[in-house]
Amino acid sequence: MAYWLFKSEPATWSWEQQVAAGEAGTHWNGVRNHGAKLHLQAMKVGDRGFFYHSNEGKAVVGIVSVVRPYYPDDSDPTGRFGMVNVKAVEALAKPVTLQAIKVEPRLAAMVLVNNSRLSVQPVSEEEWGIVCGMGGL
Repeated sequence: MAYWLFKSEPATWSWEQQVAAGEAGTHWNGVRNHGAKLHLQAMKVGDRGFFYHSNEGKAVVGIVSVVRPYYPDDSDPTGRFGMVNVKAVEALAKPVTLQAIKVEPRLAAMVLVNNSRLSVQPVSEEEWGIVCGMGGL
């Protein structure tokens, strides 16, 4: 299993909306960065990801699971980008803020710390465990 981080502005798509999408989940579309596209292409069904509220809150708030691998994003008129489908798995007991992540020395190499603008990014197994622990899981 691989681990990821999905960023979304709560005003655009929130954790609450992701949970409301239910067991079927929903598509993760609108990615227009080639680096993030490569991460989406690498995802497999069953991979887990952090759901991160960007701009407002700036915190990991939940865990999602990939339920459909990469396929074309119908919102992309160029046809160059794709998406995956994800479903909510569980909320963190305590949101883990970007500030808390940045001051945790064991997370100094985390992509979120070093390239916070990337909308879809990998998370190492060690980072996954640390953030889950910080979030009360």
